[in-house]
Amino acid sequence: MKTILLIEDSEFIRENTAEILELAGYAVLTAENGKLGVEQALARRPDLVVCDIMMPVLDGYGVLQIFNQHPQLSGVPFIFLTAKTERTDQRRGMELGADDYLTKPFDETELLSAIRGRLGRFRHLQPSYDLQQPGALTEFLEDAAAVGQLHDLVADRRPHLLRKKQEVYEEGDEPTRLYFVQSGRVKTVRRTPAGKELITGVYGPGEFFGYLPLLQHTPHDDSAVVLDEATLLYIPREDFAQLLHRNPAVGQQFIRLLAGRVSEREQQLVSMAYNSLRRRVADTLLRMHEQAGAAPETLIQLSRDDMAAVVGTAPESLIRTLSEFRQDGLVELTSKGIRVLQPQKLRRPNW
Repeated sequence: MKTILLIEDSEFIRENTAEILELAGYAVLTAENGKLGVEQALARRPDLVVCDIMMPVLDGYGVLQIFNQHPQLSGVPFIFLTAKTERTDQRRGMELGADDYLTKPFDETELLSAIRGRLGRFRHLQPSYDLQQPGALTEFLEDAAAVGQLHDLVADRRPHLLRKKQEVYEEGDEPTRLYFVQSGRVKTVRRTPAGKELITGVYGPGEFFGYLPLLQHTPHDDSAVVLDEATLLYIPREDFAQLLHRNPAVGQQFIRLLAGRVSEREQQLVSMAYNSLRRRVADTLLRMHEQAGAAPETLIQLSRDDMAAVVGTAPESLIRTLSEFRQDGLVELTSKGIRVLQPQKLRRPNW
């Protein structure tokens, strides 16, 4: 869903215009003057701005100048909305970089047509995409398709519901797609010749997995199993290659979306190799606490065997360390899971 920032000092016009835009399927942010409008845009970058010119505190010209000069806001399509009809006012707006100019009173068709035209013409890659927000992946793929001329990317984005303990792929399978977790959790596991299970990753909402074999052109070296009932989106191998190679800007943005998890996995392996058991357990608890939402009431729901496999220790050692943390008041252990009580103390550097 595209977000439109409407900056208009007339309450009547602002409310009626916002209602029209919402009925047309847009998310709408509103502000009664230019200063508040800029603050709204910095808090949440809009896809397009509809802005009155004559306003108190900061007029439309000042708003457009700030947008042009601020790296976070530069490039956002900008439509002026004003009762003034003199050609000098229109010329000044266009010289400052306005993309369109609507004169009050305007009709609904004129407004929506101008917005559709500007959004279609000015599709761009955003500085970042928060993949934990609903629809963010689809938004990135739509932007990537427009910017990189990758018209087949958004052809099939239906979610796939998988049951708890269902296998997504097995070790040795040929990689055919990239996986994105929309809801639930998935673990990736590797089994030793002796049959011991090592969890190589736990993936929650907003995270990709299964990309390394696609990059390396090798079979999967681990298996993926659903921990909680999960909804996954699939990106076929051919689309994965297009995202990486067809357009430099799209490829760089896509790599940035993947890189955070690659970096986390590297840190996890270093931790397992060099840190003390208490440090490893604390880091695992913090990581899963944040993955589950980081609220005070958040419960980490993972079996002791699975958590021991993530930490890289025996279940008995994990249970002993968790008991010590409970005695220190750092965590609460319940029959349903583990609650982190003092995350700051778990981050102490001297463990």
